[in-house]
Amino acid sequence: MTTIKGPAIFLAQFISDKEPFNSLDNICKWAAALGYKAIQIPTLDSRFIDLQKAAESKTYADELNGKIKSYGLEISELSTHLQGQLIAVHPAYDDLFDAFAPDAVKKNSKARQEWAVQQLKYAAKASQNLGLDAHATFSGSLLWHTFHPWPQRPEGLVEQGFTELGKRWLPILNYFDECGIDVCYEIHPGEDLFDGITYEMFLEKVNNHNRACLLYDPSHFVLQQLDYLQYIDFYHERIKAFHVKDAEFNSTGKQGTFGGYQSWLNRAGRYRSPGDGQVDFKKIFSKLAQYDYKGWAVLEWECCIKNQEDGAREGVAFIKDHIIKVTEKAFDDFAATGADKNINNRILGID
Repeated sequence: MTTIKGPAIFLAQFISDKEPFNSLDNICKWAAALGYKAIQIPTLDSRFIDLQKAAESKTYADELNGKIKSYGLEISELSTHLQGQLIAVHPAYDDLFDAFAPDAVKKNSKARQEWAVQQLKYAAKASQNLGLDAHATFSGSLLWHTFHPWPQRPEGLVEQGFTELGKRWLPILNYFDECGIDVCYEIHPGEDLFDGITYEMFLEKVNNHNRACLLYDPSHFVLQQLDYLQYIDFYHERIKAFHVKDAEFNSTGKQGTFGGYQSWLNRAGRYRSPGDGQVDFKKIFSKLAQYDYKGWAVLEWECCIKNQEDGAREGVAFIKDHIIKVTEKAFDDFAATGADKNINNRILGID
């Protein structure tokens, strides 16, 4: 077993134009002062990382690592959630997802996808240069608009959709493999990989690729009413990243899992700061320790009620309190009798 690393914090929900969230130095000072040990870095804001430069220049990557380490921090993972989303976009979502792309490729789905593929490849090489071993991303989606089968889905539609998704991702996964980096898909509503079954369908299409791994975030499973603990039992060998994010689900006579088009505050299922929701993190940390999870516990703050800075401050203690320093010996070692074949034979009644 391995003691989980942490606490770490995902920067995406904190970055802004206001101090201390407006530069890498400022946000590192802030995170370190709170007690975080690592940061998970989104890769679209050049104030925090020049992704292409980190991929093409080991010197730049070393300097970036050095700067972060000067604050007593490490990089847990890089993130290309937004770029990964653009690997597969149904035309119905073009206008919405164009917001994630540079102006040069907007209104051009082919160019936008090519840009996203290159971004993922930069992320693979940058991760290698930075000495990382896992990377966080989204899968994108061609099928999400059909997740509820009405009107009836045409025969073969799902199969064809996952075939195409696998075709797009397989060369990317191969490149990550060349760089020695695991691709950790965050299983998430809005992606074609949104639960265990869809992940397995994707795995089949990428030949069970050893780099097609998982970012485990139980909050999304609470909203789906999926057993997030048994999920670890099923997929622990593939879980290589972990978001500590809470959620709650309180259905009413008026709404349930689909949320009634309401705001996050007014949905039956909503995200909360760790400790404020319904996720049983004690059992999660126990299972991850049991299954020898070697990665980081990364706070992702997404709460519709609590202030983000309060959530970040409380998150340090929350993660620290849940990390289990694993034992190096069995609790009943004091009663061990050692190995003796003759004694064993007598106990078994064997002459």
